[in-house]
Amino acid sequence: MSDHQNGLHLEAENWPRALFAVALAFSVFQVVTAAFPLISTQVLRAMHVGLLLLVVYISYPAFGIGRPWQPLAWLLGMAGLGTAVYQWVFEGDLIQRSGELTQADMVVGVVLIVLVFEAARRVMGIALPIICALFLAYGLFGEHLPGDLAHRGYGFDQIVNQLSFGTEGLYGTPTYVSATYIYLFILFGAFLEQAGMIRLFTDFAMGLFGHRVGGPAKVSVFSSALMGTITGSGVANVVTTGQFTIPLMKRFGYKPAFAGGVEATASMGSQLMPPVMGAVAFIMAETINVPYVEIAKAALIPALLYFGSVYWMVHLEARRADLKGLPRDQCPSAWGAVRERWFLLIPLLVLIALLFSGRTPLFSGTIGLALTAIVILGSAIILRVSSLGLRIAFWVALGLLCAGFFRLGIGVIFVVIAALALACWFVRGGRETLRICVRALAEGARHAIPVGIACTLVGVIIGVISLTGIATTFASYVLDLGRENLLLSLVLTMVTCLVLGMGIPTIPNYIITSSIAAPALLELGVPLIVSHMFVFYFGILADLTPPVALACFAAAPIAKERGLKISFWAVRIALAGFVVPFMAVYSPALMLQEGGWGATLYVTCKAVLAIGLWGMASIGYLQGPLAWWERLVAFAAGASLVLALPISDELGFVLGALVIGWHLWRQRAREAVA
Repeated sequence: MSDHQNGLHLEAENWPRALFAVALAFSVFQVVTAAFPLISTQVLRAMHVGLLLLVVYISYPAFGIGRPWQPLAWLLGMAGLGTAVYQWVFEGDLIQRSGELTQADMVVGVVLIVLVFEAARRVMGIALPIICALFLAYGLFGEHLPGDLAHRGYGFDQIVNQLSFGTEGLYGTPTYVSATYIYLFILFGAFLEQAGMIRLFTDFAMGLFGHRVGGPAKVSVFSSALMGTITGSGVANVVTTGQFTIPLMKRFGYKPAFAGGVEATASMGSQLMPPVMGAVAFIMAETINVPYVEIAKAALIPALLYFGSVYWMVHLEARRADLKGLPRDQCPSAWGAVRERWFLLIPLLVLIALLFSGRTPLFSGTIGLALTAIVILGSAIILRVSSLGLRIAFWVALGLLCAGFFRLGIGVIFVVIAALALACWFVRGGRETLRICVRALAEGARHAIPVGIACTLVGVIIGVISLTGIATTFASYVLDLGRENLLLSLVLTMVTCLVLGMGIPTIPNYIITSSIAAPALLELGVPLIVSHMFVFYFGILADLTPPVALACFAAAPIAKERGLKISFWAVRIALAGFVVPFMAVYSPALMLQEGGWGATLYVTCKAVLAIGLWGMASIGYLQGPLAWWERLVAFAAGASLVLALPISDELGFVLGALVIGWHLWRQRAREAVA
C-alpha cells in the first residue's frame, strides 16, 4: 500500500498532529539512544519495533484509502508499543526464565507476532507475509513432511520464544541494524533532502550532461547515482529525482516508458553506490561480520559498472533516436551549483572520511547526522552576513567546537546544536529553518517504516531457519548442482532472487536468498562477500523485472505510463549490467577480493568491453544501425568474456574486435556514399 493511499504523501506538517508527534518522538528516541547507550540492545530492538507498530497502525488503514478508524488504530498501536514496554520492564525476569515462558509471556509473544504480520500486510501488501507464514507453518508442522525436509518437531511455545523473545527472530540482526545504522542514515538523507541536496545534485548533473546527446536521460543517471550516496533507497530515489527527470526526458522526445525505465534503473542502482549504500549493505556487514568499509569497497567497481552500463544504453538509444540535449544556455552551471550549496557537502565528506577510517557505521552516522543539523542551522544564521571574514570565522569556530567532542564526548555536539537552534529562534528566517529540521525528523520516521517492518517480519524466516536448519537442506541441492556446473547454480540463485523480488522488497529478498544460497556458493569456492553481493545485486534488479517491478510501478504515475511497459524497458536498459555479478564470481578481483591491481584492472576492462558489446546487441546501434547478425555476434562476444573458460576471453576479444571493426568500416563506407 503506498503512501498516497493513506495520506502520508502529504507534507509532514499537514499530517494529523498526533501522528506528527509520534513520528517526531520516534526519531528523537532513535537519535538519543544512538548517541547515548542508555538501554540494552534487546530493549532497543523491542522499542524500535514497538514504535514502528504504533506509527503503522495510526496511519495505515486495514483496507481501502484514507485514515484508519482512530479508536481501533490507537488500540492496536498501543498494543504494539505495549509489547516493547513489557520487554523493557521484565527484561531481567525474561533473562532469568531463559525460554521458560509464562502465560503472560505467551500472550505478549503471540500478540507481537500477529501485529507484525498485519503491519507488514498494511505497509507492503500480502506477498511477504505469505512467504513468512509458510516458514512459520514449516516450523510448526514441518516434522510431518517427508524425507530430508522433515525436522524433529517444535512446540508452539518454542516457536513463540524463538520469534518474540530471542535475538534470532523478530528482534534479530536485521532489526538491530534497522534500529541503529539504518535509521540514522535515513535521517541523514531526510535532513539533506530538506536542506536542498536534491537541487544541488540535479543542477550539478544538468550542468555536466544536460547539453549532451540524450542529455535529460544522462542527467537522470548521474543525479540518481549522486542521490544514492545519501538515500540508499531505490524506490525513494525514483519518487524524488523522478519528479524532475522523467518530465524533462518526456519534454525532449523520450517515450514515457523509456523515461520511466531509465529513472527506475538508475535509481535502483543507488543502493549499490558507496559510501552510503542501501540498508542491505549494513545488514550484510553485520551478518557476515566484516567492517562496513569492506562491503563498500567490494561494491565500488560493480556500482560504477552498473551506472556506466545504464549511461551507455541511454547514450546508444539517444543516438539511435536522434535525441538532442538541452541548449547549453538553458543548463545551470555545475560548479555554480556547488558554490551556492557547498556547505551541504561537508557532512557527506565527513561521513565518508569516518566510514573509511574504520569507525563504526553507528558512530559515523551519529556524527554525520549531527553535523548536518549544525550545517543547516549554522547556514541559516551566517549566510545573511555579508562579510566573508565573519563567515569564515564563524565556520572555523563551529568546526573547533565540534572537534572538541573527540575529547569531551558527543554531548558537546548536542550543546552546539541546542545553542544554534536557540539563535535561530531570534534570527530572521531562522524559525523556518527550525521547522525544516523538525520536519526532517518526522519525515525520517516515515521513510523508516517500510525498511523497519521488512527487517522485523523477515525475522520469522531467520528464526525458523536457525531453529530447524532447513537452509542446510536447500544449500545441499545448490551444492549438488554447482559441483557439476557452477554456472547453473549461479543462474538458479539469480532466478530465485528475481522471482522473490516480484513480491517482496530488496531487504527480505536478500536475507532469504543469502541464507540459503550464499553458504552453498561459499562451499563452491566463491568468496563470502562476492556470494552475498551476487545475491544483493540481483535482489536490486528484481525490482525492475516484470511482472511485478516495484521501482517501475513507482515511476508509472510520474511517467503516466503502465508499470509493466516501463518494466520491459528497464530490463532492456539494465541488460548489460547483468554481466557484472557473474564476472565477479569468476574473477573476484572485480570486487577487490583476490589478486592485485593488475588482475582488477584486467577484469574491469573485460567487463567494460562486455557491457559495451551487450549494449550494442540490445539497442542495435553503435555509429549506425546494426544488422541482426552483428547484434548476434556482439552478444556472443560479450557472453564469451563473462565465461571463465580456457579460451573464452581470447574468443571474446577477437569476436568483439571483429564486429566493432566491421561495423565502423561499414558505417564509414555508407557515409562516404551518402
